[in-house]
Amino acid sequence: MSDHSWNSSGSDEDQDPELGQPVEFGGVLSKWTNYIHGWQDRWVVLRKNTLSYYKSEHEREFGCRGSLCLSKAVITPHEFDECRFDISVNDSLWYLRAEDPEHRQQWIESIELHKAESGYGSESSLRRHGSTLSLTSAASGFSATSTSSFRKGHSLREKLAEMETFRDILCRQVDTLQRYFDNCADEGSRDVFQRDKVVEDDEDDFPSTKPDGDYLLNNSSKEKLCSQGTLKEVNGIDFKGEAITFKATTAGILSTLSHCIELMVKREESWQRRLDKEMERRRRTEDAYKAAVSELKKKPHYGGPDYEEGPNSLINEEEFFDAVEAALDKQDKIEEQVIPCHCHISQSEAKSRTLLSIPMTPGDSHSTLSTHRYSTKPHSHASSLSSVELVSAADDVHRFSAQVEEMVQNHMAYSLQDVGGDANWQLVIEEGEMKVYRREVEENGIVLDPLKATHAVKGVTGHEVCHYFWDTTFRFDWETTVENFNVVERLSDNAVIVYQTHKRVWPASQRDVLYLSVMHKVPSTNENDPDTWLVCNFSVDHDSSPPTNKCIRAKINVAMICQTLVSPPEGDKEISRDNILCKITYVANVNPGGWAPASVLRAVAKREYPKFLKRFTSYVQEKTSGKPIMF
Repeated sequence: MSDHSWNSSGSDEDQDPELGQPVEFGGVLSKWTNYIHGWQDRWVVLRKNTLSYYKSEHEREFGCRGSLCLSKAVITPHEFDECRFDISVNDSLWYLRAEDPEHRQQWIESIELHKAESGYGSESSLRRHGSTLSLTSAASGFSATSTSSFRKGHSLREKLAEMETFRDILCRQVDTLQRYFDNCADEGSRDVFQRDKVVEDDEDDFPSTKPDGDYLLNNSSKEKLCSQGTLKEVNGIDFKGEAITFKATTAGILSTLSHCIELMVKREESWQRRLDKEMERRRRTEDAYKAAVSELKKKPHYGGPDYEEGPNSLINEEEFFDAVEAALDKQDKIEEQVIPCHCHISQSEAKSRTLLSIPMTPGDSHSTLSTHRYSTKPHSHASSLSSVELVSAADDVHRFSAQVEEMVQNHMAYSLQDVGGDANWQLVIEEGEMKVYRREVEENGIVLDPLKATHAVKGVTGHEVCHYFWDTTFRFDWETTVENFNVVERLSDNAVIVYQTHKRVWPASQRDVLYLSVMHKVPSTNENDPDTWLVCNFSVDHDSSPPTNKCIRAKINVAMICQTLVSPPEGDKEISRDNILCKITYVANVNPGGWAPASVLRAVAKREYPKFLKRFTSYVQEKTSGKPIMF
C-alpha cells in the first residue's frame, strides 16, 4: 500500500460554508476485488456524501469504477482485522483496508461525518429546504396526480364542466340578489329619515306657482320623486323568479356534486382493488425474497474476504479442501488447453522419448563413470553449450558465500541418503521408478513436512536438468504455479536472488517467496563416481522486497540434485543420449505460513509435487532432444 494512504484535498477556499467540512477527501485503500485478485490498492475519494474509487489517482480522468451513496450506508469495523472496515448499502458491500488502524479510524470518522450531513433529518438539511419549496413541490405533485387520476374519467370530466357552468350562473344570480338587497336596505333608511322631517317640512311641501301657472317643487319634493323612481327600479326585479332560479341552480350543483362523489367512490373502489392486488403481489415477492435469503444463508457462499484463509475464516476444513481441489482441477484443464508443446518432434519420436523410469539394479548396464571424462571429447561440445562455467562452491564469492557453502554441504551429506528403510519417512507416491517420500512435521500448527523425491530420466544429463531448473529464462516454460517473478539481485554468474509470487488458489491466501538460487557443480572425490550438479534455493531477506500485507511470505529450502550415469557405447561409437541417464533427487522443506489446514497442505503436496517433477523432466527431454549433449 502506498505511504500516502490519506490525503485531504479540501482547502479553506473549498470548504462548504454551511457545513464547515472539506468537500473532498482522497487516499489509497486496499479494496477486495474478487477471490482471484484479492486485495488491490485503489484511490478512494470521499466527496459530498458519495464514496467513489478509481484504479489509481492518475486515472481519475477516466472515471470512477464504482461509487456508493452514504445516506443509508452502514459502516462496520472488522472484529479481528484492525485495518479493515466494511461499507454496505442495500445489496452493495465494499471490503476496505487502511494502512494502519489510525488511518482506518480517520476514514470511518470522515464517512460518518459526511453521512450525518447528507440531508436526511439533519438540522442543516432543514435549513436548506424552505417551506415555499415544500408547498410548491406538494402542489405540483397534487396537480400531476389529479391529472393522471382523472385522465380516463370522461363522465367525471363532463360533470365538472357542468359544475363550472352552474358556478357562472350562480355568481350572476348572487350579484342580482345582492343588488336587490342593497337597494332595499338603502330605501328603508331613506323612509325613516323622511318620517322624521314630515312635521318640520309640512309648510314647505305646498307647491308654488310660476307666472305661467305651473307649479314649482322644492328640494324635498324632488328627493321624493327620485326615491320613487329608484323604488320602481328595484320593484322591477322579479325577486320570486330570481329566488326560484337560485334554488334550481343550487339543486343542480348539489346533484352534480352527488354524481361526482359517486364516480369518485367507484374510482376509489377500482384503485383499492388495484392496490390490494399490488400489495398481495408485493407480499408474495417479499416472502420469496426472504425464503431465498434464508436458503442462501444455509448454503456456504464464497467470494468475500471472510471466507478466505485466515485465523477467523468462516469456511470449515472440508469446504476449504473442496474449494482448493476444484480450483486446481480447473487450473489443470486450462493448462492442458493453453500450454503449447515445447518440442516439435514427430509422434513416433515423442512416444519413444517419453519419460522413462529406469531401474538401477546392481546389474544395470549403466556405469558410474564420471561425466567430466567426456567433456574433452571433440563431439560433445560441452564447453560451448554450457551456460555457466564448471565451478565449485569455492570459486563463487559473494556476501552469501558462507551460507551457500553450508547449504550445499548439508544437502550433499543428508539429502542423498537413502530413506527407503527409515520409519520416519512415508512413501506417499510411487509411479514406476519415481518415488515421493514425506515426513510429517508440525510446528505451532503449521505444516513443515519435509519432502523427498527420487527419479531417473533417460536422455538428459544432470547439468542440463539443473541448467533449465536454475535459469529464469525458461521459468515460465515449465512452471505453472508462478504468477510473476523478477531477479532482485545477481550475485554472480550462477547465483541470483529471486522474488516470485505464486498464483492464488482460492480460498488460500496468495503466497510469495524471496530466495537465493545458486547452481554448483560438485566434483567427485572418487574417479569412478559421477560428478554432482546441484541447484539450491533457500529463503533470504532483501531490503528491496520486504513482506507485504497482500501475500503471505513463505520460507523455502529446496534442492535439485542430479548425477549423470553413462553406459559406454559399443566400439568407437560416440556417446548418444541413449547412453545417458540422469538420477534426480529433489528435496523440499517449505514453511507455507498462514492458516491453511494441515490436511489441505498435505493433500496438495501429494498431488502437485509428482506432477511438477514429471512435467519438468519431460520439458527438459523436449528441449534437449536433437541437441548436443551438455555434460
